[in-house]
Amino acid sequence: MKLLLTSGGVTNDSIREALIGMLGKPIADSDALFIPTAQWGQPACSPQTVWRSTAARDDDDRLVGLGWKSVGVLELTALPSLAEERWKPWVRAADVLLVDGGEARYLWTWMRQSGLAAMLPELADTVWVGVSAGSMVMTPRVGTEFLDWQPDGPDDTLGLVDFSIFPHLDYPGWSQNTLEAARRWAERIPGRAYAIDDQTAIAVVDGRVEVISEGHWEQFDR
Repeated sequence: MKLLLTSGGVTNDSIREALIGMLGKPIADSDALFIPTAQWGQPACSPQTVWRSTAARDDDDRLVGLGWKSVGVLELTALPSLAEERWKPWVRAADVLLVDGGEARYLWTWMRQSGLAAMLPELADTVWVGVSAGSMVMTPRVGTEFLDWQPDGPDDTLGLVDFSIFPHLDYPGWSQNTLEAARRWAERIPGRAYAIDDQTAIAVVDGRVEVISEGHWEQFDR
């Protein structure tokens, strides 16, 4: 699987070009599935925010509204009630999975319970575009600062990459997302970590990691 791990989506030309390179064809020729599941675990989200992101009302051309050949919705909480032979072909047919933000541990839980997590190794050519929690779920740890669904629970996630992500760096009005806060967070995260703003993405292809940015990011190594 090819990973494009973003904070705010496809927000600039550099990230867009990276996405097209991963797809190997134009966005207009690519089929997408949108996964909104992480929003249900985030107290700041609601049915209204899920609708707005699904309908591309807030992100315009940053995720769902990029101009895909087709976009479908894959709600992970529904998959355990369906036969695998029904939903797995939908995933295999998609060129890209668009995984929205929200709460990473909640998303992790439903990726495992739905069977999607176990399916990932067979999706070698599929592109995963994560936004915030949709990116963090691929890392080993998210840090206790980002536990909103079960604040006293563990903070481990899938660990498909060997680094952690602090998203929305210096986001306007978010005092908890300053660089100073990111540095405190990184002190409790073992291994490599990145703080990235909404103009930054981390691309992972065949184990090669590349930071793509028209904004601000910082790497931490422990």
